[in-house]
Amino acid sequence: MEKPKQRKQHKVTEASTGNQSPASGKVKAATKHQTSKSLAFLQGLLVCVAFFFLSSYLITDTWLWGYNGKYVNWHHWFPRTQIVLTQKELAQFDGTDQKKPIYIAVKGEVFDVSRGSAYYAKGGAYGFFSGKDASRAYTTGCFQTHLTHDLRGLSPQQLEEVDAWADFYRNHPKYFKIGTVILDPIDPNSPIPVDCKQPVAPKPASS
Repeated sequence: MEKPKQRKQHKVTEASTGNQSPASGKVKAATKHQTSKSLAFLQGLLVCVAFFFLSSYLITDTWLWGYNGKYVNWHHWFPRTQIVLTQKELAQFDGTDQKKPIYIAVKGEVFDVSRGSAYYAKGGAYGFFSGKDASRAYTTGCFQTHLTHDLRGLSPQQLEEVDAWADFYRNHPKYFKIGTVILDPIDPNSPIPVDCKQPVAPKPASS
């Protein structure tokens, strides 16, 4: 009595296996077809990207059709952890030590300008900006007496110019923000820095 049951069970198993095979084959075929379509799409995308960059370089000698903004700076895509410096710590990055990066600050924001060392290192044309927040000098042009973050007495237009300089460094293709600096408070009772372009009153004639 048990043997017929075993044979029946065996036949059912065979039948079940036979029914699953076509379905399994269809799934594999569909998966293979989908994979082929995905690979074809990726290949087409890579060809388009390559054509974009190569044609740009051949026509404009640049990889991004002449664009030279912040998006060509990899620091924009992979920003570093922002740091906080004191003014004393910031002063250590003034371009004097070639083993250290060069930092400048505008309105408390600190930027790495090491890739412009020809300008910002010691002796460079803008070396006086390095290692400090000299926001006032950016708009007044007084590069000896206004190397300070004291913005008192400036006109609205001059304040906008300082903001424009901060934007310049934020969006530069080579420079990038690395953090902020804790600025010493300005004594409100201290004299406002004198404009270096202001006419100097002549000395009284000696009697």
